[in-house]
Amino acid sequence: MKVNENQTEHIYDERREQIKRAALKLFAYRGITGTKMSMIADEAGISQGLTYRYFNSKEELFTELIQEAMDESQSAIKNIHHLPSTPTEQIRALTKIMLDESHKHYFLLVQQAQTSEGVPERTKQVLEQYSSKDTIDQLLPILIKGQQTGEFCAGDPFRLLLLYFSVISGLILQGVHSEANWLEEVDSLMKILMK
Repeated sequence: MKVNENQTEHIYDERREQIKRAALKLFAYRGITGTKMSMIADEAGISQGLTYRYFNSKEELFTELIQEAMDESQSAIKNIHHLPSTPTEQIRALTKIMLDESHKHYFLLVQQAQTSEGVPERTKQVLEQYSSKDTIDQLLPILIKGQQTGEFCAGDPFRLLLLYFSVISGLILQGVHSEANWLEEVDSLMKILMK
């Protein structure tokens, strides 16, 4: 009996992930208002009725994906602090994570949530918990340490990080419409901060 319960749970989890992957791709490019549950079902290769067994609405699904994106982003930033390496290597590692192709849809999803109309109130609440200022504030000690050790250029550390991440955001958005692999340009990007 226990084996069947485990198999059922495994199938349930796999199906939820299948739906979430399909929804992530569609929401990232079309936003919440441009995406219907029927489109998500088609992308996932399942019936629309089946999607409602796993998620009550597209709003619930959208919010869950936003929460996952924000949690993953914050986890990556916190983990950077624990890397036993130089400030340059820490920022380079974070940059590679951000530019990795597997994170593109999450980035675009968050962009959609921040700029689109019709975003559920619960999603707005999730987004309010995480601001770009807070993210930069968490990275300030790394940049300041890098400035003190002579790895990074002088200047207002907050403004330098804001500039750096604005360039990365622009590259990710550009990558949507091209096949550019910006991971190959990490060293060029790092020159924005380097001394």
